[in-house]
Amino acid sequence: MDNTAIKKINAKNITDKEYFYGHKACAGCGGSLAVRQALKVLGDRSYSVLPAGCMAAVGFIYPQMAFNSNAVISMFPGSASMASGITAGNKALGVEDTHTVVFAGDGGTADIGLQALSGAIDRDDKLIYICYDNEAYMNTGIQKSGLTPFGTKTTTTPAGKNLPGSITEKKNLFEIVAAHDIKYAATASIGYINDFINKVNKAKQVDGTSFIHVYASCPTGWGTPTETSVEIAKEAVDCGLWYLAEYENGEFKLNRNPKEFKSIPEYIKKQGRFKHLTDDQIKHIEAARDKKWARIRKNWG
Repeated sequence: MDNTAIKKINAKNITDKEYFYGHKACAGCGGSLAVRQALKVLGDRSYSVLPAGCMAAVGFIYPQMAFNSNAVISMFPGSASMASGITAGNKALGVEDTHTVVFAGDGGTADIGLQALSGAIDRDDKLIYICYDNEAYMNTGIQKSGLTPFGTKTTTTPAGKNLPGSITEKKNLFEIVAAHDIKYAATASIGYINDFINKVNKAKQVDGTSFIHVYASCPTGWGTPTETSVEIAKEAVDCGLWYLAEYENGEFKLNRNPKEFKSIPEYIKKQGRFKHLTDDQIKHIEAARDKKWARIRKNWG
């Protein structure tokens, strides 16, 4: 892919048309912001596939619909396979100049939907898969997913005297996807929206499967004020608990490599889901961050 030929998108030149509005998402929903911005990049000739997660629940409200382009709800495990079918159907019908995109949460991607995603990448079907990661199964009551970080209080990982909340770390989903030697994969955050929309713009140029893992805050599940959603998603990047990167042409590339990280305790203590953590548990999180970044910087340059 010739990246030099791809025009950069920003607030000044992105379309003012809306393809996702009137939804019923919670105030400050990071996932809805990710969907809205991605569809502004992809335009009206797009086909959206959503498993039974938050965006399906808030976007399809009979008799209204929040999508102003083609959209369909899939079975929870099969969003990527349904997207593959839409791509194949359009090709068979001679329908051209379209984009098929999946919008799935962390549970619908890293857990329930991983097999179908793996299959789509293996076939190199022309589709874009966007995982909006709010770090739990929010639509069904804030249960732990494979992308819930250590120490998070959820309804299935309660915090108390004997447990710190979740006792496992987030799956390295971006690296799992990259291990398929996918044509293009990236991480993003709603806290850095220009970076996100330009990665969507790159993904839509790919003749095959592309994947974007976007960090999307959830005030309801995280216990944060609704007006801080973008700020908290930015802070996750700045303190090193989330990174911005790409995988392309068989190589990893960091888009941001901070010389110094901002405070993890300040980021954590703003969120109700982490308020129970002790100083030692926060130090555990800091140590895990430092270990991950040492490996990333060594291997990715």
